[in-house]
Amino acid sequence: RGRAPGGSPAQPPDPGAFDLGAQSERWAAFQERHRLSCEEAARLLLDAYEYRGLVKHSGGCHCGAVRFEVWASADLHVFNCNCSICTKKQNRHFIVPASRFKLLKGAENLTTYTFNTHRAQHTFCKTCGVQSFYTPRSNPDGYGIAPHCLDDGTVQTIVTEDINGKEWEKAVKEHKTIKDMSKP
Repeated sequence: RGRAPGGSPAQPPDPGAFDLGAQSERWAAFQERHRLSCEEAARLLLDAYEYRGLVKHSGGCHCGAVRFEVWASADLHVFNCNCSICTKKQNRHFIVPASRFKLLKGAENLTTYTFNTHRAQHTFCKTCGVQSFYTPRSNPDGYGIAPHCLDDGTVQTIVTEDINGKEWEKAVKEHKTIKDMSKP
């Protein structure tokens, strides 16, 4: 440790503070222009770096009680499954790793339905009944997101792939990439 002016011992640096050098003024102007706290600005920077090539989509249920954000491509690969439940509720979804999904509000407003193997966790809003996301049997370490529950403005294209959920085990075994879609 060095000495502060006047001879007293220098205090250790604040762990939350860092020296931005020549970027200090630019950082302060960015924060002010966008009305962000230092933490919010840092989160934007970290998100942009960590999720390169992805966009942040926001979405939720019909009544607004459930809201989430998810980092995914602007070009979505959506599955159209013909299993018994997906057929009944017209469930089309894309899969993301759990690390790229954040529930913003509504955990207390979600309820879950399971059947058969009970591996898939079909979550839906208790108020409006909309399933905006769920935990798929094929990817229990990720989420299946309903693209029609995303807010407008972040999706560029949607490519839909039919999957034969009536023969689920065979379809998942033969699919080349579905198991890897929930991996970061």
